[in-house]
Amino acid sequence: MKWIEGFGKYFLMLIIIFRAPEKYSIFRKRLFNEIELIGVNSIPIVALMSAFMGGVISLQTASNMSNPLLPTYTVGFITQSSTILEFSPTIISLILAGKVGSNVASEIGTMRVSQQIDALEIMGVNSLNFLVFPKVIAAILFFPILIIFSMGLSLTGGWVALILSNLSSTETYIYGIRYYFEMGNIWYALTKCIVFGFIIITISSYYGYYVKGGSLEVGKASTQAVVSSSVAILIANFLLTQMILLS
Repeated sequence: MKWIEGFGKYFLMLIIIFRAPEKYSIFRKRLFNEIELIGVNSIPIVALMSAFMGGVISLQTASNMSNPLLPTYTVGFITQSSTILEFSPTIISLILAGKVGSNVASEIGTMRVSQQIDALEIMGVNSLNFLVFPKVIAAILFFPILIIFSMGLSLTGGWVALILSNLSSTETYIYGIRYYFEMGNIWYALTKCIVFGFIIITISSYYGYYVKGGSLEVGKASTQAVVSSSVAILIANFLLTQMILLS
């Protein structure tokens, strides 16, 4: 079956990717380039989404606080737990799957159809290791930074929204954020984002590397990469929650 063959090619690709680079000076240069392309260039979209989603979470929570038995700091607590456990690691990763994943698939796919990858292989270069390995390491290194940045902005956006709407005070909101805060939730979120970053880069690289045809097929491969990465993230999110939080 085609999906079994696809899994086989994917795992074989992973084995080839993680071979030691032949020249670490070239790898280091490409790594910093990929950190800029994958990580630094993603900061604006992460900041925009995080600030507004944090505001939406806090406003929706505050507007539904009609039960007098609920303490006033519940808004801060729910915003904190929603942001750390699910929004920042999962929703932001799904957004990055669209931005980063499509870029990676189209970049490598364009190199494939323009025969640049064939030229690398003729020169004896491990093309998968040369092209994909720096991207994987860049994602593993920088995705946690993006997620921590997202958490901070989301909580700040929630605070700004509450203050502007006069639904809560700063002291109450901060107390809710600090109430029953568990450092283990941060590690859980960072573990998820590292796995999600690996999924996004490797799946997108797979679709780009094995594309056949021309520019139309590259576009289709980019779309397939985003869809497959998003589905894989959702499945991995469920499995990681089962293994880490419910173990």
